[in-house]
Amino acid sequence: MNEFEKDPQSKRPDIIDAGVGFVASFLFFMIIFFIGVIFDALN
Repeated sequence: MNEFEKDPQSKRPDIIDAGVGFVASFLFFMIIFFIGVIFDALN
């Protein structure tokens, strides 16, 4: 067994970090999309 697996720095499950990363990237691309829609509507 890896010695680093015995005493991890973060005890929380990885699914929380995965969910935060997914939501953050989804919101980023949604903002980019709506900026494009707004510019398209203005032209």
